[in-house]
Amino acid sequence: MNTKVEAGQPLTTQPSITLADLIGRFSDEDACKAFLRDVRWPNGVQCPRCGNVGVYELKARPFHWQCQAPKCGNPENGKKNRGYRFSVTSGTIFENTKYPLKTWFQVAYLMCQSKKGMSALQIHRQIKSGDYRTAWFMCHRLRAAMKNSTFTKLIGHVEIDETYIGGKERNKHIGKRKAENQGKRGKVEVIGAISRKGNIVCQMIEETDFTTYNEFVRKTVSDKVELVSTDESYNYRNLKKMGYPHDTIVHSQDEYVRGIVHTQSIESFWALLKRGIIGTYHNVSKGYLPLYLNEFTFRHNNRRNAEIFTQLISSC
Repeated sequence: MNTKVEAGQPLTTQPSITLADLIGRFSDEDACKAFLRDVRWPNGVQCPRCGNVGVYELKARPFHWQCQAPKCGNPENGKKNRGYRFSVTSGTIFENTKYPLKTWFQVAYLMCQSKKGMSALQIHRQIKSGDYRTAWFMCHRLRAAMKNSTFTKLIGHVEIDETYIGGKERNKHIGKRKAENQGKRGKVEVIGAISRKGNIVCQMIEETDFTTYNEFVRKTVSDKVELVSTDESYNYRNLKKMGYPHDTIVHSQDEYVRGIVHTQSIESFWALLKRGIIGTYHNVSKGYLPLYLNEFTFRHNNRRNAEIFTQLISSC
């Protein structure tokens, strides 16, 4: 989805539902399950295993269905195929959870509406979970659901840049400081591409060479793009050979904007990401960094979507 801002249109949109409305609307499990069913299967319930729409509801068990399709059967020792039974939460992040859906919905709402993120400890205080690790687990499950599964390549004016996530050595305890970790060393690199006034894509990268950069651009940027703006990094040297209209900004010469060529949009996103990590989460490990990138990317790409909460629940 590539969205463009019309003249006078605000950069963000107020959500269609407030937290008070959310709590009142989803006060019991049946209301939550009905909502999840409707956003998950807007055209009618279908089997999550085979996609069969010819399922029938189990009257004795609300929000449970059974699929009789042959490929969904599980016959054992010649027994009759009894089909596949599933519930509204089958195949979602809510499956086998011990926490009520109304609590999951509140956590999802809080994560959607906090611009720089909300720590698991703060959410733990909000939902009064028995253990901090419960809130931490719920947040990570929701971050996994925020991954964009319907990505379309970026068009228009696209900016590409990289940043490095990791604390400064001088801010660490003396026993943890390493003299060799100066500048980029000891940090995790993240590369991103943003369609100006549109969506952003970013990912953590392990190998920092021009081949990795080229593959990222091919995967994220349309060949019909109008302009690709980057800094003077040598890793972008092959973009013109790849057929992209490429221009650079030379930061080393104090150049930041030249006409329509700049990387200000993606640098604003990096600033927001780092403010969130430093001010809200304080520390993000390399293993979980992709999940946090999912979260910040999801909020940015849905900043003008009044139904951002519904969008997240439908992705779960």
